[in-house]
Amino acid sequence: MKIIMLGAPGAGKGTQAKMIAEKYGIPHVSTGDIFRANIKNGTELGKEAKQYMDQGLLVPDELTVKILLDRVAQEDCKNGYVLDGFPRTIPQAEVLDEALGKLGEEIDYAVDVDVPDENIVKRMSGRRACLKCGATYHVEHIPPKEEGICDSCGSELVLRDDDRPETVQNRLKVYHDQTQPLIEYYTGKGVLRTVDGTMDMQDVFRSIVEILG
Repeated sequence: MKIIMLGAPGAGKGTQAKMIAEKYGIPHVSTGDIFRANIKNGTELGKEAKQYMDQGLLVPDELTVKILLDRVAQEDCKNGYVLDGFPRTIPQAEVLDEALGKLGEEIDYAVDVDVPDENIVKRMSGRRACLKCGATYHVEHIPPKEEGICDSCGSELVLRDDDRPETVQNRLKVYHDQTQPLIEYYTGKGVLRTVDGTMDMQDVFRSIVEILG
């Protein structure tokens, strides 16, 4: 079962990807994690990717797909995997399909966790983080016992720059410009399934399990 997770930043697709991976016993493959692992282990692909990243450039699609295919060719992926964070654009999706096609494989499901922009802005601007111990909270959903103070270590909680409304709006704009077209792409391939991401996390997961069977 080869699954791609789609959804805007803050839609909760990473959380759902982890839950799917756990339930079905397949790896959660996050492109960010693979890059870091390759760079840390000093692989040839990692060295190549690092050259781009050190210059603040995006890693080219072909190289990203190479690193991804190297990961999904490993033994733990033989029963499938959940892709999180890739593809982000139509060209990436096409390169991935072509590469999988050569192996006689294809994507089974593209699951879109659909959440309206205003919900995402509200959701992300409510996040608070402890920079000292890394604990995260939400002013509505997971509030700390004492406002603005971390339960774990007593440090001050902050709203990260990434979660500020104006930053979230910018990230959503990039998402709609680049990634939203993938919805149509995978609809055309007959593999897109959409779930309502505004529901409770467990309800979203139940909807996904109904789709995957």
